[in-house]
Parts: sequence; C-alpha cells; structure tokens
Amino acid sequence: MVTMKDVARAAGVSQAAVSYAYNRPEKLSAAQRQAIMEIAAQLGYAGPNAVGASLRSGRSGAIGVMLMDTLEYAFTDPSTRCLLEGIVQTRRFDDLALTLLPLPHRGVPAAVGEPRSGDQAALRGLVDGVIVHCLPDDHSALLTLQSRGIPMIIIDAPHLPGVPLVGIADREAAREQVEHLLGLGHRRFGIIAERLLPDGFHGLVDARRRARCAERVVRERIAGYQEACEAAGLDFEQVPVVEAGGFDLAAGVPAAHDLLTGTEVTAVVATSDTMAIAVLEAARDRGLRVPEDLSVVGFDDAPEAAPRGLTTIRQPMVHKGRIAAELLFGLLRGDPKPDDVYLPTELVRRRTSGAPRVTR
Repeated sequence: MVTMKDVARAAGVSQAAVSYAYNRPEKLSAAQRQAIMEIAAQLGYAGPNAVGASLRSGRSGAIGVMLMDTLEYAFTDPSTRCLLEGIVQTRRFDDLALTLLPLPHRGVPAAVGEPRSGDQAALRGLVDGVIVHCLPDDHSALLTLQSRGIPMIIIDAPHLPGVPLVGIADREAAREQVEHLLGLGHRRFGIIAERLLPDGFHGLVDARRRARCAERVVRERIAGYQEACEAAGLDFEQVPVVEAGGFDLAAGVPAAHDLLTGTEVTAVVATSDTMAIAVLEAARDRGLRVPEDLSVVGFDDAPEAAPRGLTTIRQPMVHKGRIAAELLFGLLRGDPKPDDVYLPTELVRRRTSGAPRVTR
C-alpha cells in the first residue's frame, strides 16, 4: 500500500508538505500542491487515513443535529426542513459530515438489545458539536453533552444556563395570535398544542398538566394565550386546550376533532402550522366553513401555510438554522461563547381568520 512517506520521497518533499497538500493547502503554493497531488495520483495514493487523522486531532469531522422525534420527522416536518436548509446554507460545514440524531423517545437508557439513540451516538464521540432543536427541559442527553464539554447551540428549547440559544419571543408572539382574534370580535377560543410532556398522552388537558409542561416552546405559547385571554377579561380555565401528543397531522387531526366536539368555539389558535392545518382538515370533515364558522390561526409560516391561506405567526425558520450553524462554527473555531439570539416575528393575515358569526 502506498503511504504518505512514499509520496514525499517521490515528490522530493517532506511528509509534512504532503499532509499540508491535503489538509492545509494554504501552507503551500498552488504549484507545490499541484505537483504533490500529481505524484500522489500517479502512485495511487488515496490521501491521509481519515480515522487516524481524527484520532490524532481529537475531532470526528462531523457535527450533529439533535431532533426531538424520529428521523422521518426531519424530512416531513416543514419547520424542521427549513431549519436544516438554513444550517446547510451557511456552507460552514461543507467539508464535514452532518449527522442527524433523532430522539424519538424520552432520554432514558436503552434496554439490552435495543438500538442506541441519537444522544448516545453523539456522546460516543461521533460528532464534534451539536445543534439541538426543541428537546424537553430535562432530557438526559443535554446534561451529558454539557458534562462532556461538547460544543452545543440550542434552537428554541430548552433554555439552559451557559448554553447559547437561538429563538424567538414565543410568549409575545402567542399573545399576538389571540389579540388578532380578539380584535375581530372572538370570545370563545380553543387551543391545540403538539405535546406538553413526552409521555404519549393526548386529549384535553387541565391546569395541572399545563403546569408540568416540559416543552419550553409550547409552555411559553400557552402562557401567552392565557395572558391575552385574561387581559381581555376571559376565564382561561374555560378555554379548552387539547394536546395532540405528536407533531404531525396523524396526531393533529384526531386532536382537532376532539377540540371541536361538544364545544362552541368560534376560533382556534394552534402552537404550530401543522396543528392549524389539522384543524382546517377537521373543520372540513365536519362541514364547518373557515372563517365563516371557525377562524384558525397557526404559528411558524411554514411553506404549507400560504397555499392554505393560513393566518399565522411568521418566524424566520431558515435564518434560525443559519445563525445556529454560524454560532456552532465559531465555538468549534475557539471563539468566545456567544450571547443568546432572539429573532423577530410578525403576524401574517390571510383568509382563515375573520369576524365571528353573530349566531352559531
């Protein structure tokens, strides 16, 4: 097998020069590097051993994106797709592997014989840094990442002391959802949320379960809904809140039917566009006209929102991914730990919200 030493001897240069040609080309002139690469090609040298280089440098050559659900979620959830688009748009990691680390279950040790989860993959040294997206507050992976000193940037949740976060003012944006509907004359609201706790529950939730919510984004948005309702003189305990127990339409549509069964709500606010679209589908199934019989307001302004005419809160999902990638790149480069970054949101008015009917 041809080695780096063989290439150096044939090219009349040091082994360090051959290494520079592959790993630090700025150390050589263009002519020097081209000559070395031509000799290497003639000898059939494939380049430095990546595993050996990784062991010597202490780097794996990969970054991880830790997700709160299955691997399929990364490709089917519109907001997550936008985040991943932003991460790769930076071009900061073009020469590194991007490893998706799904966490479909709560962060507990796997039983004997079960596959190892994404947090364990990260902790086995397979990534140099991690971008975390929307994990529950107490997920075990987070504490272990911190204890091992793995560079980490969090998008949205949780908010950990000393760990940079890229997010939005969720509570204020949620208040704007409700205030928009209040301004149209609505007083009978319903709320649909993806997940409050990762325990498989779905259905109507009470104040005790809301108080235990481990999902920071959902917790902040529901708090915003409560503040807006109470500021308008409404009893929030009379507002039905339904938890879907998942993040996709398969979970959202049944939850939307639960919300619309036996209630007289004239408007629904959703903690995501996916949940809002689930309400639109349930309303169609039930023969309700939107917005004549039911107004719906979502959150995110995901790509599917505009074609549905969905009134929603727009947040810069792609930009979130770009900023998180830039911040992680800086940490890996040795830059000082950055401050948290909060991005602006805006209400986008479309055709799914309107004044309530005088009678129902």
